[in-house]
Amino acid sequence: MPYNKYNQQIGFALPDFEMPKKPTAQVLEGNYSRLEKIDNTHIDDLFKNLGNEKDNNNWTYLPREPITDYNQFKQFIQNQIDSTDPYFFAIVDKETNEALGELALLRINVQDGSIEVGHIQYSTKLQRTRIATEVHFLLAQYIFETLGFRRYEWKCDALNKASFRSAQRLGFTFEGIFRQHKIYKNRNRDTAWFSMLDAEWPEIKSEFQRWLIPNNFTSTGEQRTKLTMKE
Repeated sequence: MPYNKYNQQIGFALPDFEMPKKPTAQVLEGNYSRLEKIDNTHIDDLFKNLGNEKDNNNWTYLPREPITDYNQFKQFIQNQIDSTDPYFFAIVDKETNEALGELALLRINVQDGSIEVGHIQYSTKLQRTRIATEVHFLLAQYIFETLGFRRYEWKCDALNKASFRSAQRLGFTFEGIFRQHKIYKNRNRDTAWFSMLDAEWPEIKSEFQRWLIPNNFTSTGEQRTKLTMKE
């Protein structure tokens, strides 16, 4: 850690820092999935898979209540289409071309080089599949290698244990909890913060690539080995 002339520790210098680009991608494609910039063609699939599920427990930690009316859901997606921050993607199964969920890039801070993934909503059909993991590999690769961000964030309700575990499984480092950070749905939210840094990405990428190879999966898509990130 460097020191200034007053013998005080200061952060490392960034003389070559270049401002990252804002997301503009229309499609990010992997072996099993595509992230497609959300548009009107995704509405029917997303309504079927997100707005029409019998069990609404997938909405518990989202900032909104379940939307079960088609016209309201259509307007909800159209608002996302017009948004640039958050920048929304539909999660599409390459084999069936069906949109199974969505996520977004948000809090896009090019001055400091940080960006967050959020608004993650997985249908029951998408959960615990290789697609659910691969899209996060595609997104991180895009963020670090194409856009040039240096910090990638994940935040969730500290009581959302599934999201907490997912962040760590995907290579994010737990940073702490902001107590009484938000009010949503007329209740308190303590927010758990996670991050991934550009210097950490090469090692994380290597583990993603190892896990995602086709022979790591059975004919029914079940993993043979687990995704294991170093702590």
